[in-house]
Amino acid sequence: MLIFAAVIACYVTISYLVLPATWSRIEHEPGLSHLPMLTSTAQGIPGGPINVGLVGTREDVISAFHVAGWFPADPITLRTSAEIVGSVLFDRPYNDAPVSPLFFEGRREDLAFEKPDGVSADRRQHVRLWLVIANGADGSPIWLESATFDNGITLSRDTGQITHRIAPNIDEERDQLIGEFNQARMVTSIYQMRGIGPTLNGRNGEGDPYYTDGEIWVARLVRRGEEAEKVAKMQPAPALIQIKDAAFSWISPGRRLR
Repeated sequence: MLIFAAVIACYVTISYLVLPATWSRIEHEPGLSHLPMLTSTAQGIPGGPINVGLVGTREDVISAFHVAGWFPADPITLRTSAEIVGSVLFDRPYNDAPVSPLFFEGRREDLAFEKPDGVSADRRQHVRLWLVIANGADGSPIWLESATFDNGITLSRDTGQITHRIAPNIDEERDQLIGEFNQARMVTSIYQMRGIGPTLNGRNGEGDPYYTDGEIWVARLVRRGEEAEKVAKMQPAPALIQIKDAAFSWISPGRRLR
């Protein structure tokens, strides 16, 4: 009976105290916990996951992208559609080329930015942003984003229109975006929050494959016109989440390709 009682005591301690504490995160924004963290197309097809968050006003967000060298995307019109085709065909610059719309919680993105990688608009970093909480835990607005890298041109499987093809490692784009903001001294703190979870064989709305460790990196921005005193450090995630991320990095397709 003593051995049985000791086993039960160990089980209760590990399962209900130790492991939950090891997995637990600091919930900076509890109002985000119920969200699906996945975008969709206008047709309701699952799109790319949310992988970045920003804390700050609209002016803070726009200023941070500007300082980091990003451009606001043009709206999609007949003229801008023709211009992006000309950019790709004739290798001409188009720094603020349009991006196709995505929806989060039934709503089209509020802002979209891009940063060219080369001359034409066929390769670029790009991100769509949604304002999801007007007043967060500290009174600041909370933005969620889907950041990916366009590495070529293809045809939409739904409309036949010209569209971009994304690079599958979307964590790399997430890391680079936050890193650029941080190096530009636009960030005061960085932390992780739960996203869609580890995904090895995801598909976006155009059928492009992607993989991710499922984490969202959240950056708290400086106020417009200000600059952080130093580069921010990522707040450490709980131990088991760090182990999970390391394990995912080991088995991810990107590692197999290296």
